[in-house]
Amino acid sequence: MTRFDEELMRLKEMVLEMGAMVESSIKDSVKSLVERDDELAKTVIERDHQINTLDVQIDEECIRLIALMQPMAGDLRFLTTAMKITTDLERMGDNSVNIAERALELNREPILKPYIDIPHMSRIAQGMTRDALDAFVRRDKKLAMDVIMRDDEVDDLKYGIFEELISYMVRDPNTVSRAMKISFVAQYLERIADHATNIAEMVIYLVAGKIIRHMALPEE
Repeated sequence: MTRFDEELMRLKEMVLEMGAMVESSIKDSVKSLVERDDELAKTVIERDHQINTLDVQIDEECIRLIALMQPMAGDLRFLTTAMKITTDLERMGDNSVNIAERALELNREPILKPYIDIPHMSRIAQGMTRDALDAFVRRDKKLAMDVIMRDDEVDDLKYGIFEELISYMVRDPNTVSRAMKISFVAQYLERIADHATNIAEMVIYLVAGKIIRHMALPEE
């Protein structure tokens, strides 16, 4: 293994470390809402500093390797893809912080309704994030396409939550504030899934050299 290969392996490990932090933040932010756990919500908010630090470190490492090693073709695509992936991971961390902040607000009010679809959305988003990163490390186009296909399920859950919350607000204006905050949580989870989809699309670019944003999935 060359020194450059060792550097790329280290970079992969950094991306996976950042991804693991983000996945934990997604899970913990929703758990803090469901279990009304203020301390867990605060942990998510504090963890965001670590995620941001790793984002900067990975970008700096990618730029250093591009400048010093002058990689060609596939290795250059790998480095540019890694930089874009960490941008999406950082934004997923931000959305997890937003969920934690809404949890802190909602935990001070009576529960509007049992949380059922929100945790389901969270589990799907966590799985999409984990699989998108796995696809990145393994350069697995099939797994990346599977991640992209799951995004519709998250969208459908969000719309179902919105419809249910609207019915609450229509029946009782006193529920408007709580219902709106819950709808924000659903929207943040949808955005997290969108970012996981972005990562999967970049994996397809890495493997196939094709940019598929705003396009149909490539043929096998």
